Amino acid sequence: MKYVVILGDGMADTPVPELDGKTPLQVARKPNMDLLARKGETGLVKTIPDGLPPGSDVANLSVMGFDPRQYYTGRSPLEAVSMGISLKDTDIALRCNLVTLSDNEEYENKVMLDYSSDEITTGESGELMESIQQRYNNSDYSFYPGISYRHCMVWNRGSESLGLTPPHDILEKPITNYLPKGEVNKQLLAMMKGSYEILKNHPVNISRMERGLNPANSIWLWGEGRKPLLPSFKESYGKKGSVISAVDLVKGIGICAGLRSIDVPGATGNIDTNFLGKAEAALAELDLGQDFVYIHIEAPDECGHRKEIENKVRSIELIDELVIDTLLKGLEGYTDYRIMILPDHPTPLALRTHTSEPVPYTIYQKSNESHGAITGYDELQAAETGVFIQEGHRLMRHFLA
Repeated sequence: MKYVVILGDGMADTPVPELDGKTPLQVARKPNMDLLARKGETGLVKTIPDGLPPGSDVANLSVMGFDPRQYYTGRSPLEAVSMGISLKDTDIALRCNLVTLSDNEEYENKVMLDYSSDEITTGESGELMESIQQRYNNSDYSFYPGISYRHCMVWNRGSESLGLTPPHDILEKPITNYLPKGEVNKQLLAMMKGSYEILKNHPVNISRMERGLNPANSIWLWGEGRKPLLPSFKESYGKKGSVISAVDLVKGIGICAGLRSIDVPGATGNIDTNFLGKAEAALAELDLGQDFVYIHIEAPDECGHRKEIENKVRSIELIDELVIDTLLKGLEGYTDYRIMILPDHPTPLALRTHTSEPVPYTIYQKSNESHGAITGYDELQAAETGVFIQEGHRLMRHFLA
């Protein structure tokens, strides 16, 4: 038996007026998802436990079968693991976004215009992070460049009770009430303010503005946490597996759980990602003897944050057309297989950030087709089945049973 999870990050939504009161899942042309839902098990699953933030970190831990209430230690340590950063037990890792702030004179009065600086390229962001490293790297603070706008800072002997805010939660809002507060955060705030002076007139940003792109004019620190300790996926579930993602966070969860992390050329985490390459890489892993593959696709989430309605619909269609269709054809050679399709959390276009509502899932097994009453895969039809899994981390054992 082979097992494949297709995780469409942020794919779930609420009714969108511009889509005649329907969700992107309801509007998207997705014949493969709809077919699997008609012939499989469909329901809702609560991936975000009460009291925890509705982040992709918590949600993907849950979907991978690990109770976030027991294993969640923060987002950034998971990303650090994927980036090859060696964390000591005393280290605190923080996500370091390169963001676009408005040009108000006082830093405290600036507005969060763009959490990703127009999806800045990795080459450009690397130059900017080099300037940050030259200014701030010391025995206490170390900055590590990552992909696009996503970078990491490690604070030696730091505090993990910082109360920092994800930048995608405060788009188009003044940052005044969301800046690091208190004595413990004093140096973090000073670095963020100082970074604006370093970056605002950097040649990379001057070039970007000349091309009509948002400048990456400040760092933004958030997502603090300590080194995670996850049990082995194989020991927990008896399956050898791989994870395929363009996002350090999801790679990090997989690596911490002993899954093999596969890099796919052209995988970007956006709608221009190599959808087909991810599906082909998953089939190759199964052919090499892996029992389980977790395919994470970030594009719907990024479109939700940016309120790109047509692109969110299109990203779902591309998952269906290039990922699921390719997988179904490639899996036909196996005697039996199971596929699970779901988001990790909703990213409603109306809110441009994550929420914690239950998400729709579908499980299909080649040798055990059913014929339910639903006609397709979306939030409403999943709710109408009456199937509900209260604790998201239990879904994986149900899938692999």
